[in-house]
Amino acid sequence: MAKHKVLSAKDNGSFIKTASFYKLYNVLKTLKTSKGRFVLVLGAPGTGKSANIYQALSLLDLDIYDAYLFIDTDTKPSKVFRIFWDTLKKDMQAKSREEVYQMASKYDLILFADPFLDSEYIDKDKVGLGLWTEENGPSTFPFYFRVLYEYLKHRKDLKNVNVVSQTSWVLKFRGVRYDILTDFGFISKILVFLLKKLFDVVLISYTSEEMMKIIRSHPGAVSDEKIEEYIKEYGNRPRFIFEALDKEENY
Repeated sequence: MAKHKVLSAKDNGSFIKTASFYKLYNVLKTLKTSKGRFVLVLGAPGTGKSANIYQALSLLDLDIYDAYLFIDTDTKPSKVFRIFWDTLKKDMQAKSREEVYQMASKYDLILFADPFLDSEYIDKDKVGLGLWTEENGPSTFPFYFRVLYEYLKHRKDLKNVNVVSQTSWVLKFRGVRYDILTDFGFISKILVFLLKKLFDVVLISYTSEEMMKIIRSHPGAVSDEKIEEYIKEYGNRPRFIFEALDKEENY
């Protein structure tokens, strides 16, 4: 597992609470007394979506089902969809999709975070949905259209189910990972606007002051001037800066 990859609350270490964190915390808090909510947590790779999710959940008294998925890089979209449902049915001991919805309604929320999206950090021989999407690009679109269709078709079944999903749509260009939902200016804004029509959306982002506090919390933190250089190089993406600090410390 990567040192700064967060797969649960215990991986968080030193955590700095920001405006984004409090917004997410307040949204998740309402899931104790409401149903039929679908929360998307957005943010570019390395911003700390999972860190914020698991930190907020560790402070809330919520009954959570933390979904997981293990697939291969070359798995076809139709098979990914089938594996997704087979995994849920087997783990919940359900015989049908309808029964999965019934079982899911017993939880305060169903979580699709790193064990679902980045499960390659758990099993090096498999991948999660995130890396599968990144490696296969546009050919993965049928899977996401199928998920959207399933969501719209079963809105009635989902009226008693809360879903929280760590969400990004990553493409790799010249070795750099970009998230279509956050890194493409006007296009990203349009996509997020459309998502807000269907879901509750929380964007993980930071002010300059928050970034300085976050990076200073790292044991190998350097001068403010050096931190500013890292921010200029990596943007407001704490995990990437932490990894760079680790390399410099161990050089």
